[in-house]
Amino acid sequence: MKFMKLGTRPDTFYTEEATRSVSSDVPSDLIIQIKNTKYLLHKFPLLPKCGLLQHLCSQRPADSTEISTALHDIPGGEEAFELCAKFCYGITINLSAYNFVPAFCAAKFLRMTESVEKGNFVQKLEAFFGTCILEGWKDSVVTLETTTKLLEWSENLGIIRQCINSIVEKILTPPSKVTWSFTYTRPGYSIKRQHSVPKDWWTEDISILDIDLFRCIITAVRSTNLLPPPLIGEALHVYACRWLPDTTKNRPAESSVSQTEDNVRKHRQVLETIATMIPTDRGSVSISFTLRLLSLANFLVASQSTKSELIRRAGLQLDEATVEALLIPSSSDQCFYDIDLVRAVLDSFLMQWRRNGSIENNESLRSLRKVTKLIDSYLQVVARDGNMPVSKIVSLAESLPDMARSEHDEIYKAINIYLKEHPEISKAEKKQLCQILDCRKLSQEVCAHAVRNERLPLRTVVQVLFFDQERHGRSKNSVSRATRDGASSDLGRLLEAERKYGRSEGAGEVEIKEEEPSVSKLESKKTMRRRQKSEHGSSKG
Repeated sequence: MKFMKLGTRPDTFYTEEATRSVSSDVPSDLIIQIKNTKYLLHKFPLLPKCGLLQHLCSQRPADSTEISTALHDIPGGEEAFELCAKFCYGITINLSAYNFVPAFCAAKFLRMTESVEKGNFVQKLEAFFGTCILEGWKDSVVTLETTTKLLEWSENLGIIRQCINSIVEKILTPPSKVTWSFTYTRPGYSIKRQHSVPKDWWTEDISILDIDLFRCIITAVRSTNLLPPPLIGEALHVYACRWLPDTTKNRPAESSVSQTEDNVRKHRQVLETIATMIPTDRGSVSISFTLRLLSLANFLVASQSTKSELIRRAGLQLDEATVEALLIPSSSDQCFYDIDLVRAVLDSFLMQWRRNGSIENNESLRSLRKVTKLIDSYLQVVARDGNMPVSKIVSLAESLPDMARSEHDEIYKAINIYLKEHPEISKAEKKQLCQILDCRKLSQEVCAHAVRNERLPLRTVVQVLFFDQERHGRSKNSVSRATRDGASSDLGRLLEAERKYGRSEGAGEVEIKEEEPSVSKLESKKTMRRRQKSEHGSSKG
């Protein structure tokens, strides 16, 4: 970064009991009070360069040897005033992007312009601003960052506008022509130092800015239509990672203790502003980033419009999500995972899917089944949540249309996990949970597991056996006799247990119309046929 050095005299300012003075043989004749600090200075160095002090002193009696005045409203406070005072005394000062704004605003306030004296402080600061700060990359960004403390002055003096124009111009520069230094600390880049400049080289540096200034830059860049939407999305992602809390590592309910109301308000403003800046193009931001914003919106109690927009955007890309991205921590103590938020995103996806006439669209059907597989895998994870109610599991599973699942093996796994983790649930809840299972869509391996699963209600096991036998009946050539006999014996065992112990859970649920004929029955039928033939032959004779 560049700096400007002015003055040659050593610093002779010193402090004594909240009073700043200058070491000099001449007694002070100008007293300036700024907030809690009193300055004992001299008229001769300051008045020739400060138009404001000239005006204030001219209003005092001519015979007054000592003049006292207050400058409580000087922009930049004591530090900025002291830079101006040292310039008047010829004391060495160093100016850079970090202290340019307060120095320039204070010099303007004191009217240290060319009309008062040639080569004055304002003229030197303007030259430094135009030839050094605006020409540099980090200098422009840092200067713009410091304007937040003097926002109104900086805006009126044109500092903000000029810095933004300079920054936007450099962002739009082709990466091959970027010659200035920039910050890029993301993993893997140090290995590629000798490669070309990355397209998102600018995103990390401008992330230090206040959200309103950041929004001004992003809006200006987007208005040119020169950068692709994913690059804008990357800038939003970098900014969010810097300024928004990470709720993926800690539960929001636990971290909220350290969140003051002021921090929550700032985070909410950042979140809502970022949500409005996401480009409308699909793929401009990842689904995981959108879901993270949605999780934060829930935690920070963002506006309903912000939540609705994030839910809509997440629904558009739900088929790109991973199970890990859907594991949104709940903002309440009832459950660990926020299954209601996932349900809202799924409903948004399904609404858009139905609107597009997806039944005839093979690509859309593949997207639906991909989302269904994702949801079923998600259910297997949240089923381990000890506080997860059966109703929420059932509601999420049933929200998908029947055509979405060609098989129910994954749903069976989720049910089995839930029953294992919640052994205390009632029979009614078990029945409600297992009603989402379509036994006709279970694979042979899962059926074999289900008929021996003691956690399942008896009626569900009977259904599995019945439909498994039906399947065997339709494909006798592909199923061995031993398997069918084993299934029959299992069915008989279960029905016998039901009669013995009075377990009537599945009574009337499944009606078995035909039984597999046993060996003894077949033999008796053959004997009857032979007897009929012999009788027929004797009568004929």
